[in-house]
Amino acid sequence: MKSIQKKGLLITSLIFVNGYLFAQIDFSKFEIGAYGSAYVYQGDLTPSRLGSLATTKPGGGIFVSRLVNRAFAIRANFSYGTLYGNDAVYSSPAWRKERNFNFSTPLLETSLTAVWNILGKNGAENNYGFSPYLFAGIGVAFVHIRRDWSNLNTSYFSGETGIFNGLAEDEAHRLPNIIPVIPVGAGVRYAINRHFSANMEFTYRLTRTDYLDGFSKAADPSKNDHYYTLSAGLIYTFGKKSNLDCPKMKY
Repeated sequence: MKSIQKKGLLITSLIFVNGYLFAQIDFSKFEIGAYGSAYVYQGDLTPSRLGSLATTKPGGGIFVSRLVNRAFAIRANFSYGTLYGNDAVYSSPAWRKERNFNFSTPLLETSLTAVWNILGKNGAENNYGFSPYLFAGIGVAFVHIRRDWSNLNTSYFSGETGIFNGLAEDEAHRLPNIIPVIPVGAGVRYAINRHFSANMEFTYRLTRTDYLDGFSKAADPSKNDHYYTLSAGLIYTFGKKSNLDCPKMKY
């Protein structure tokens, strides 16, 4: 009986403490959002400077923002998607279809970014019309890279030892599971009403690896691989009034 009473007292205490802490949060300084994204791989398996638009894959994510003042916010992002690249989808140059490398990987990313609302419209009572913003930060991407060169036309490359030596080196190289990323980008949001806004943004991820697609020495080891997303979503801004304005100085 005493044991049950002690457990009941502990649960009651935890509920009280959690409720107290929850009540202390100034929600007028927070935003939450959700979005859908198109993931575009940019690396050795595409001839385009814009990345492999032909192999774009869907994804999505959520975020929580802490509004620091009218212009700046700190945003925690959690996103999920897929990256895919395939030589065979490109007919030019002709050797790409003969090389026929491809890869795919699921990608789970978490990041922390600083967001600058250029027009200083942070806060529910100040959030109206269009407002552009810029952001940058740091993050990590968790990947499980699956590369495939089984359709390589060996007779087409019979006179080139570089690609075969490169494949041997790539096969011996351990593929990364965690990749540090630097997300940078820009977006625009439009306030539907005081609390809800729609937004669109472009996010480019800089990396320091050439093995995002699983290939380096057999492809182009001179450049690292990157990826970017095009996203559209919905943002909810808490509160009717906020304490974002700096307090007035008293003399």
